[in-house]
Amino acid sequence: MKNLFKLLFSIILMNCSSDKDSGNSNVINLPANITANVSSLNFENTMVSEFSESQVLILETENISSELALAAPDGFEISSDNNSFSQSINISPDISNEIYVRFVPSEAVSYYSTLVISSSEVNNDVNVYLIGLGTPLIYNYQAFNNQPLGFQGGFSQSAANIFNLHDDLSNIQQIKMYLQIDCPSTGCDDWDRFANIKVKDNSSGNWFEIGRYITPYWTGTQVLERGLEFDVTDFKSLLSGPTELRIYIENWTTKADIISIDFDYLVGTPDYQYYAVSEVLNLHSNSIDCVPYGVSHNIDLEKSIQVPAEAEHSHFRTIITGWGHATPTDPGNRPCAEWCFREHDIMINNASTFQHYMGPIGCPSNPINDEQDPANWSGNRAGWCPGMAVPVRLDNLGTSYNGSTVSFEYDFEDWTSDGNGGNAFYAISTYLVIKSNSEINPAVVID
Repeated sequence: MKNLFKLLFSIILMNCSSDKDSGNSNVINLPANITANVSSLNFENTMVSEFSESQVLILETENISSELALAAPDGFEISSDNNSFSQSINISPDISNEIYVRFVPSEAVSYYSTLVISSSEVNNDVNVYLIGLGTPLIYNYQAFNNQPLGFQGGFSQSAANIFNLHDDLSNIQQIKMYLQIDCPSTGCDDWDRFANIKVKDNSSGNWFEIGRYITPYWTGTQVLERGLEFDVTDFKSLLSGPTELRIYIENWTTKADIISIDFDYLVGTPDYQYYAVSEVLNLHSNSIDCVPYGVSHNIDLEKSIQVPAEAEHSHFRTIITGWGHATPTDPGNRPCAEWCFREHDIMINNASTFQHYMGPIGCPSNPINDEQDPANWSGNRAGWCPGMAVPVRLDNLGTSYNGSTVSFEYDFEDWTSDGNGGNAFYAISTYLVIKSNSEINPAVVID
């Protein structure tokens, strides 16, 4: 066998020598090639100014002696050692190269771009698609932290404190508030209670309701990672720097609800640079110190509102919940105002302009529930559910009323109580939110 190999080798050498002498060449040039182990890399959602975990891309080369050039697109960086990252690197053509890629978004947008690997010895570049979603930069501020609210047993139904919140709102696109309810060892309150969060308007000394919710039966809100979510951007002008907040639960037991609240300030381009908010209706102290329904009363639901001429956007923001089991009942044995479905009107200049339907919002599908008897959490109330944030009703006033004074009236659907089932009530807050790209004063509300 050895002799056979020697013979073949001799023949090859003779042929090579003969070709050289004759000026011919039969040298075989094998093709240069680059391959990647994947065609695309998907990255987890990453906050602007942060960077994701790096992913590994493995490159293999054949018949290449020069360096490889790698160029990453905007929003991505690459590294050969998972330590020093940049948008472009050159690497030697080893048999196997591990490349680390990470996502570094500069904007809160979707990224779909291409990492290009090239060599002077290869005609076609290798492209690897890079996919990621940039999420807004968020500043988080803790407000109340494990604050117990109850009655008797050394507890109070309310708490107030001053918290330092974000002080530069020029690039804040949205403000979200999160509320968690935890339970003491005795368990949480047994009933669905009226509860809300307010911010103090320093110019008037009034408390503006920024969120309302109904407590769940016997349980907290931990089934949701951050609890109940509220969009409170409308109150941007009040939620800046040292801010006084108040929380309240109509809890009449010694089983305290333990409340934590924090705020996310999402960086982005605001829809308008300046916000101002005015209080129109402030009947939101509790579930019964508000508007009696179906009986005569002397509570003023009519206002005059002077709308600033320079407003570029104006909308009403209303939160409303009905309480009580007054009769006569609606079909299906639905007493008022907790269970009776109604449609209310906002009257502008004596014309019905906006409607609020107080109807089902999906109580049976609420993930925050307790299936113990009486399982009362699943019944559809009129516009609210136990263990949920109360919906915010937004009505765009437009700009046609700018520079004028309009009449406002909140008009409840007609219904008369027979006095046999107790009382019915509506707790309501309404604000007029003004926006502009130039400095602006709030609308003036006159009783």
